[in-house]
Amino acid sequence: MAEDLKKAYRTIMQDRFPESLEIRYGTGEAAPLLRYQKVTWVVDGVRQGLRYGENPGQEAALYRLVNGNLVIGEVRCIEPGRGLVCDATLHRFGKHPGKINLTDADNALNILRYLTEKPAAAVMKHNNPSGVAQADSLVEAYVKADLADRVAAFGGCIALNRPLDRATAEEISRRYAEVVVAPGFEEGTIDILARRKNLRIMEIGNMERLSSYAPERFVDFKSLIDGGLILQLSYVPEARSAERLRPAECEHRGRTYRVERRPTDRELADMIFGWLVEAGVTSNSVLYVKDGVTVGIGTGEQDRVGVAEIARDKAYRKLADRLCFERHGKSYHELGEGEARAEIDGEVQRQHGGLQGAVMISDAFFPFRDGVDVGLREGVSAVLQPGGSLNDYQAIEACNEHGAAMMFTGQRSFKH
Repeated sequence: MAEDLKKAYRTIMQDRFPESLEIRYGTGEAAPLLRYQKVTWVVDGVRQGLRYGENPGQEAALYRLVNGNLVIGEVRCIEPGRGLVCDATLHRFGKHPGKINLTDADNALNILRYLTEKPAAAVMKHNNPSGVAQADSLVEAYVKADLADRVAAFGGCIALNRPLDRATAEEISRRYAEVVVAPGFEEGTIDILARRKNLRIMEIGNMERLSSYAPERFVDFKSLIDGGLILQLSYVPEARSAERLRPAECEHRGRTYRVERRPTDRELADMIFGWLVEAGVTSNSVLYVKDGVTVGIGTGEQDRVGVAEIARDKAYRKLADRLCFERHGKSYHELGEGEARAEIDGEVQRQHGGLQGAVMISDAFFPFRDGVDVGLREGVSAVLQPGGSLNDYQAIEACNEHGAAMMFTGQRSFKH
């Protein structure tokens, strides 16, 4: 029975989806017509499509846009010939990708398209980042992103915005991952990665021009269980630089409330970094960032104070695990009881899980101050949120009580 269960994950589904698709937006000859072609790869001499969908047993297919232009109102959508994941080249793989591998890679690029000025890495798991980091070198960015949540990064998708160098390849080969995505691979790096026999190695040449995708939009489809469709234009964060943020201020019962402290340059940089990462995080979400690295990420919760607490609790656990790994070469749970664990517990408590001096990012406004208080009690020094709540004054008062800065984006960042 156990072997039968394992066999399901090695199964390649027969793909009976059509070789091409056409979608016409409207009726009549003048209506825009988009044409799509199925994407396949040659695997062990056999041409294959996607391995399977979200689960074994679900047929799936990937299509690339090959012809047609679409304008919705004043928005011109992404045109053919600019494929990213759809045009990926696969190098040396044991298993070819399934749907989740590609959607993880795609959402990583959704984040990295806004983080092009410095080397950056995004480690994805179940279509959310477990860790994202920017640094002066690619290897430093990857290691920081990995250690931000080393446990969740196990078996994840690693996306890099610079060609893979040998130092980064060596670090990646020490961990277990399912996918590595990069715009190129320096000589010898694919051989290093190939030590992991089932690793999917994906080269996406268009990533070299990733910054040009930052303002681009596409039609986002959601299929309903009754066969219906919801279409929306994709989300683009407007606040992609500090100049687009504004100090928190609101009116309540005839009184003006203003945040008293302005953020430092370092806090502003972390605000923008965190807000751009937020574009790839499932809502309801709160995350904490510090010095260009995610510290704790809370995703997909139903209430804002709860997700702020989850992100806080994860920050504590992930710091404890990182310290254990760096000092003892093992996880926190493997360390066992004793003096070494007590020492790490004490350090994590003193650092408040690494949240002291961090920036708190919320994808929507705080309906009450209890959510922002979660971060402020841990020593968060700045908060970024859309603003617009009837109770913005409560969040402003909370920040002023703690001497924290707070800025508004004026735009929500939900992702479902």
